[in-house]
Amino acid sequence: MREREQAPTVLPSHRPNLQDYERTRATHSWEDARAELQGLHGGINIGHEAVDRHANGTLAEQPALRWRGKTGERRDWTYQRLQADTNRFANALSGLGLRPGDTVFLLAPRVPELYIAALGALKFGAVVCPLFSAFGPEPIKTRMLKGRAKVVLTTARLYTRKLAPIRAALPDLREVIVVEDDAPEGTVSWREITDPASDDFQISVTDPQASALLHFTSGTTGMPKGAVHVHEAVVVHRQTGRYVLDLRPGDVFWCTADPGWVTGTSYGIVAPLCNGCTLLVYEGEFDSTRWYQLLSDEQVNVWYTAPTAIRMLMKAGVELADRFERPSLRLIASVGEPLNPEAVRWSSEVLGQPIRDNWWQSETGGIMIANYRSLEVKPGSMGKPIPGIETAVIQRGPERSFSTLEQSGEVGELALRAGWPSMFRGYLGEDERYQQCFVDGWYLTGDLVSRDDDGYFWFVGRADDVIKSAGHLVGPFEVESALVEHPAVAEAAVIGKPHETAGAIVKAFVGLNPGYEASEALVRELMAATRKKLGPAVAPREIAIVADLPKTRSGKIMRRLLKARELGLEEGDTSTLEGPST
Repeated sequence: MREREQAPTVLPSHRPNLQDYERTRATHSWEDARAELQGLHGGINIGHEAVDRHANGTLAEQPALRWRGKTGERRDWTYQRLQADTNRFANALSGLGLRPGDTVFLLAPRVPELYIAALGALKFGAVVCPLFSAFGPEPIKTRMLKGRAKVVLTTARLYTRKLAPIRAALPDLREVIVVEDDAPEGTVSWREITDPASDDFQISVTDPQASALLHFTSGTTGMPKGAVHVHEAVVVHRQTGRYVLDLRPGDVFWCTADPGWVTGTSYGIVAPLCNGCTLLVYEGEFDSTRWYQLLSDEQVNVWYTAPTAIRMLMKAGVELADRFERPSLRLIASVGEPLNPEAVRWSSEVLGQPIRDNWWQSETGGIMIANYRSLEVKPGSMGKPIPGIETAVIQRGPERSFSTLEQSGEVGELALRAGWPSMFRGYLGEDERYQQCFVDGWYLTGDLVSRDDDGYFWFVGRADDVIKSAGHLVGPFEVESALVEHPAVAEAAVIGKPHETAGAIVKAFVGLNPGYEASEALVRELMAATRKKLGPAVAPREIAIVADLPKTRSGKIMRRLLKARELGLEEGDTSTLEGPST
């Protein structure tokens, strides 16, 4: 048996920021949380709280942005230097004729200019919309048209291959900025507009309710939705950074999410900087050896990643993990889709501490339910609500009515009392669609959950993913978790397949770990194992072994796409589908 890695010694200065969960919830007020921000002229500006607050104080010379290139380049910014460079970009936007409220799109890999531009645009008062650089021309055009893009930051390669062919269809687009010095015709270079710009910029009074961030989310059908967030969202970003991610000034924090995903902005830019951390940015894509090396070499204290990445590390094996020490790492968190219990147990054994799952959506703007350092981790649980968030488990009724489910273990839809600071303020141009999300002062999430006697929430599935089979409600997550406990299975996804007698049966799609091959014998073995664990009413009736499962670029398995392909239905919006970069 391998010797278990020891978790880092907890020094007095490293005790959890949130030590008494129940007391903090009971005494919490959003007004008090707002008062912890420095504020600016009576307003709130995300750029000020993330950069200038520290650059003008005791953290001026502390590293703020630590960028590591995919081929070994290393560039660092102190808070003071980051203030100067973001000021230059803010002034450059003014020189381009932009006005506060105009939209700046970011279409670039994880290069330093992306982060500087995001923060500088927020200081200026622009609305920032990051996009995945792997998007093709059509998804880019759809989002930029809907968001009325005035300026876009990109690279020369991305411009030539993706933006130039659609530029004539973007009537609001005023300027294209490329990060390279050699700018293609019709664009300007980063240095061309920032070098002459002053490094002194005075942020104007920013209304806390002014639009700040625009994040597009994919729907099952139709066009992607543009969720609008305001500057006041920083109240939640800062608080959840402290309470959930346990961030404190001086920490080295690594969020592996791309800013094209809401996590990569809220927690890959804003939350760590608001808490005075050093933000580690790695330009490259997933590589298990490189990731372990970064955790060790950069002395990462807090690591925020996704279940897909965890499953890939599990697949890479224990021997690789054992090659690298992680003495500084005190917290690992995960988000994006539910984290299977097996992954939590693996992390405790191999990495020396559990991965702490948390739950939120693009619409919530920040973490809403989480596992905290000061509380027990129940493998497979979402955790408990953050201080300031009121939750309910509800059952929808006719004509937009609902009833509250009070019994432990009852499955219903998760609802949040509306009004927290990072709550989205609208779907861009779709007010009726936005209003449909709320009933009697509650935001209805569309996610089915249960709550146990200790107040922990357990994810069951999206309301439209839950399977009704022979009178039983089957949550995909429960079946998928049982499948990945088998040593052959690396990942799994479950759908409901129409059945003449049962209404629907459970069909599973699984990807295998190295060393295992697809066979009828393995399918029978998986069937037997899940029937033994879950019972015949819940276990899959069909199992297909596949090479890959369709995922979004943020790593979330797209069950609806599996179902559409299985049943020959329209696939809906697939713009976020994972695929090779072009």
